[in-house]
Amino acid sequence: MKILQISPYFPPHLGGVEYHVKGLADGLTKRGYQVSVASSCGRCKTEFIRVPSIDLFYAPLPLKRIRLEADIYHSHIPSPLFAFMLRKASPQVVTYHNDVVVPVRLNGFTFPRWFGTSLEWLNRRLVQPVLDEAEIVVATTKSYAETSPVLRNYLHKIRIVPNAVDVSVYPQRRGEGKENYVLYVGRLLNYKGVDSLLSAMSEVQKRADLRLVLVGDGYDRRSLEEQAARMRVKAYFTGRLERKRLIDILSRAEMLVLPTSNRLEAFGIVLLEAMACETPVLAFDTPGVNEVAMEGGRVFSSTAELADSILELHENESLRMFLGRRGRRAVEEKYSWSRVLDEIESVYNEIA
Repeated sequence: MKILQISPYFPPHLGGVEYHVKGLADGLTKRGYQVSVASSCGRCKTEFIRVPSIDLFYAPLPLKRIRLEADIYHSHIPSPLFAFMLRKASPQVVTYHNDVVVPVRLNGFTFPRWFGTSLEWLNRRLVQPVLDEAEIVVATTKSYAETSPVLRNYLHKIRIVPNAVDVSVYPQRRGEGKENYVLYVGRLLNYKGVDSLLSAMSEVQKRADLRLVLVGDGYDRRSLEEQAARMRVKAYFTGRLERKRLIDILSRAEMLVLPTSNRLEAFGIVLLEAMACETPVLAFDTPGVNEVAMEGGRVFSSTAELADSILELHENESLRMFLGRRGRRAVEEKYSWSRVLDEIESVYNEIA
């Protein structure tokens, strides 16, 4: 069976969707499928079709229409222009990774609300015919699908297939080798909620000797560094790290925090990575993310609640170990690539 994966971006371009698509391509190839990938950028071991594109606000615009033959077409959105181009291809599976919500401030620019609203409207107009034509729509969690203003009209053909990680590459440290720091991993952008994490840590550090380590980069890094300095938060900004170093830092952290309250964060693959290391997680209580976080940690709804939760975990090693073991078990049982590939194969067999 020939599978065509259609993704706006592909590794080494950074992003959760990109690495999910790579995991699917690699895993399905190992299972004997003939897999091709069509994207605006990237490279892979399987057949790769690079489509010349212009990058517009995280939505690459294809400059020419591609005609490719496959037994199953599997598109990934948001950034719907690639999926829209191939919406008539059949049979089609569409993985809807998250809603598009344009932040007021992005990449150093402040946008008027009418501009964001217009882009969100345009996105819905492009996504609707794609989802109308698809035989099956995949969402990564049930709660996100049920609360999405877009997906609520397609619940009858939605299947739930979560994201995954390769559990074998993450060490289990448990109580041994853990160090006294709180960890954030992700882009340093305004909508990610890092400012609220800094505010919480300013209160935490009045009562506990607990550092903050932030891994990643982005347009708002300088302003966040300045905020940390103003608030006298002991925060270490590492920038981007190579994979081996990142996994080591994940495994040594007392806990990982995902503070994003925006629906652009629909799952949080970094939660799975931390849980695989038996590192407990704290995440803002949003649909999708909360389902994952509760498997190996806690959720919070305010800066004050986040500060209290950080202190509670810091002061209770047995609780951290309990949540860490539970998180690792959840990754092994629900979020391994073996399990997710089984579920994707089931979807493909349903429409083949």
